[in-house]
Amino acid sequence: MGVVRALFALACIAGLTHAAFSAYWAAGGTWLLATAGQTMVEQFESMTWVLWIVAGIKALAAVIPLLAPDNPLIRGVSWVGGFVLVVWGGLSTVIALAVFAGVYIPKGGIDRAGMIGHAFLWDPLFVLWGVALLGALATSRPRRLRDVNEVADA
Repeated sequence: MGVVRALFALACIAGLTHAAFSAYWAAGGTWLLATAGQTMVEQFESMTWVLWIVAGIKALAAVIPLLAPDNPLIRGVSWVGGFVLVVWGGLSTVIALAVFAGVYIPKGGIDRAGMIGHAFLWDPLFVLWGVALLGALATSRPRRLRDVNEVADA
């Protein structure tokens, strides 16, 4: 497996991991639920159907770039998605780490399990997903563009 394919696969695995937990929680599972944060748990408690939608979107966002890496629309959406994952996940990770370091203290107190999840699990996993996706996109070019360049070089 080449580097590009491995990066697309790593991005897919990270995204499917996120999707799987969203689906698991939507189905009533509770393992690691506290690491999503008490506020999140309370918001979605009576709306678990939303988690099914979230799981589906995450799964599609994880799989489609792996299956259609040369499609210009998929590549464009993937570039945007990759940046959003890195920025969102990165900022959330830094904020959670700042809470642990005592640099930032939330007004409502600290949800320790939620902070652990955001600092060390879910948000870094978003960053991994985004970095792997952006890496795959940056080190690959659509087949059409490669073919044009190869003809020009011949």
